[in-house]
Amino acid sequence: MSDNSVFPNDVYKETVLAPLFEGVKKHFAGAVAQINRAHLVMLAETGIVCRDTASKIANALAEIDADLDIEKLNYTGEYEDYFFVVEGELRQRLGPDIAGALHTARSRNDMDHTVFKMVLRARLDALLELGLGLADALIEKAEVEKETLIVAYTHGQPAQPSTFGHYLSGVIEVLLRDLERLHDARKLLQKCPMGAVAITTSGFDIDRHRVAELLGFEAPLQNSYACIAAVDYISGVYSALKLTFLHLGRVVQDFQFWSSFEVGQLYVPNEFVQISSIMPQKRNPVPIEHLRLLSSLTIGRCDMMVNTMHNTPFTDMNDSEGEVQQAGFGAFDSGGRVLALFGALVPALTICADKVRKNTEKSCITITELADNLVRCEDISFRQAHEIAAGIAQSVMAKNLPLYQGFDAFKCAFEAQLARSPKMSEAEFSRAVSPENFVAVRERFGGPALKPMNAALASYRDELKNLSEPAQNHRNELCAAQQKLTTAFERIKINDKGA
Repeated sequence: MSDNSVFPNDVYKETVLAPLFEGVKKHFAGAVAQINRAHLVMLAETGIVCRDTASKIANALAEIDADLDIEKLNYTGEYEDYFFVVEGELRQRLGPDIAGALHTARSRNDMDHTVFKMVLRARLDALLELGLGLADALIEKAEVEKETLIVAYTHGQPAQPSTFGHYLSGVIEVLLRDLERLHDARKLLQKCPMGAVAITTSGFDIDRHRVAELLGFEAPLQNSYACIAAVDYISGVYSALKLTFLHLGRVVQDFQFWSSFEVGQLYVPNEFVQISSIMPQKRNPVPIEHLRLLSSLTIGRCDMMVNTMHNTPFTDMNDSEGEVQQAGFGAFDSGGRVLALFGALVPALTICADKVRKNTEKSCITITELADNLVRCEDISFRQAHEIAAGIAQSVMAKNLPLYQGFDAFKCAFEAQLARSPKMSEAEFSRAVSPENFVAVRERFGGPALKPMNAALASYRDELKNLSEPAQNHRNELCAAQQKLTTAFERIKINDKGA
């Protein structure tokens, strides 16, 4: 059989090769250049490539990095991909023999996953920084609002009084755990695939640890097969990312509910409110909707990444490479917008105290504390106290009275249940059913009273500090690695035998 066709097919070129090339230009070319330099340094230092040859390649690579206007490159099909564009530039400058020495003991297989990890860690580091900033903003807001009363809801109905600070503290705890999961996912990006070559490493005496060091990795990824086949760094990162925005989306839903006209306990300031084009009375807090939308988009993009890995073979494959890698970056883009907007919105929110007071009075949400108080002071069981409290709630709500005006109903319910008068006075009754008292007596670990709140906020600051330190360490390590690579590469360029 004869085949007279010529690569690339026009449709293949336009539907696959050209988009991939554009993706490399936008996302990956910088990492490719770093790998070229680090690999060359290792080849020279190990003697696999002689110093004179390495120096010529280093100078040519520097010229290419300086002269090649990547943005203006268009995919023509002359070269299969960007890798061969760079190799072609080297060949033009050095000839095929010297230019070809750079690709000794490496493959596009190990290069690709190294590139993807380098670019992914930069995006993850940037997102972690935004997440840490949001956590800090939430802690500051919880501190300010730790005595600000709110109506807490369960099943969409008023349930008990709490404070906005206490609510935000719950949000903080989840976010801190999410940030810890993202830090754990970051560890999946700390091992370098370079040196795996195609699958099985190389017969050359390469120094995988040196390349990993120069590229800012902790160490080489040990098993060479896994270097080109394992995708758990992809599924791990995007799974942790998904959970962060799934959890934040629940808070966004509460904000939407709380800011509704009927509930009205959350006030969104004018700077975050849009108007109606036809209904002049409307105040539309649409940034909350955008937070919900962007969170859902981020979750969907993360699911796309994980699902793309489903039922793929354990081998080098395009399913985990350029096309899907750049598609996944959309999750970082939308997720970053969520964290930035959330961090700006939360400090600006205020609780409408008058609305909270009205909703508290209408809904009898302090009645649980009355029942608890009866158990403590009247020496009765909680079930008896619950029955009395239920009778009071039914009576005052039927009369549209606030609970603190329900002392007469309380006496009637108490006497009907126990055939005696209560010890509690009217003043004690009013105090027992006040929302301030409800919160103040809940001093147990994790409760909304000031003592446990102050302890909780202090612990969150400690946790945030502990999470911030490794993030700063990663930045420092990458800067140090870049300096090492620059220094080593410059020595190769000038053929410094003392390198």
